[in-house]
Amino acid sequence: MLLKILLTSWLLFYSGLLMAQELQATVNVNYSQIQGTDKTVFDNLQTTLERFLNDRKWTALQFQKKERIPCSFNITVTKYDPSSNLFTCKAIIQANRPVYNSSYTTTLYNNVDNDFDFEFAAFSQLDFNEEHIDNQLIALCAYYAYLIIGIDLDSFSPLGGTDILQRCLNVANNAQNLNFTGWKSFDDNRNRYAIINDYMDEALSPFRRLQYDYYRTGLDQMANNTEKARVNISSALEANLRKAHENRPLSMLPQIWTDYKKEELAAIYQGKGTQKEKESVYGLLFSINASQNNSWEKIKQ
Repeated sequence: MLLKILLTSWLLFYSGLLMAQELQATVNVNYSQIQGTDKTVFDNLQTTLERFLNDRKWTALQFQKKERIPCSFNITVTKYDPSSNLFTCKAIIQANRPVYNSSYTTTLYNNVDNDFDFEFAAFSQLDFNEEHIDNQLIALCAYYAYLIIGIDLDSFSPLGGTDILQRCLNVANNAQNLNFTGWKSFDDNRNRYAIINDYMDEALSPFRRLQYDYYRTGLDQMANNTEKARVNISSALEANLRKAHENRPLSMLPQIWTDYKKEELAAIYQGKGTQKEKESVYGLLFSINASQNNSWEKIKQ
């Protein structure tokens, strides 16, 4: 009997490891701009979103608890109409990834969604049906959950997130009839639809391949061989980032990526590498995102 109990406990523990949810999300709702409103609705919104993102199993993939993807949703409420339960917000969404054999955590994704608007009544329940999306807040959560998981998978296997990113695109397509900004194709080259549509564009597959080369053959190898890891990153930037930019010069993906990678990239090359290597990397990054030249100048030092 004792053996049976121990075996059952082990199986429950092991299955729990295999079936852990994918996300380890933190949600922060900043409502300091809203005056004269009971804060209960904001606190409940924060709790509801965090539970929905973390407690739901978004894919059939097997994630161990330690493999859950750290991410954050920092939502700033700029307007709130209690009569219609309408929230006007912007949100900063960030996902992180640990680097092997180090205590360093790198940014996988970071972007501002200026149209993070939705309706929410206190103590509402969120129920996701992937084939029928009729709720803006659920669509936002599902979109970013799939986007984050897909990008994370790309960083561990070449184009490994394809199936999940396709589900993200499906959410964007199924949300077209929602009466909210951010889902329409061609409305904005940086909105939600544009971002996931670019991720799934074959011409931008070099950008997705960059994720694996940069993280897996680059950052993850830094602890073992810093020189080789940096050379691998240089090769990935030259082969993949440059190609993606050439294929789709109007895509915002390379610019968004260099926006949140600027300090990390500068640190990789500052005081390291050959002059030719540094000049090549500098020229490429400047051509993609001249607005971050203060960081790119450090590469030449």
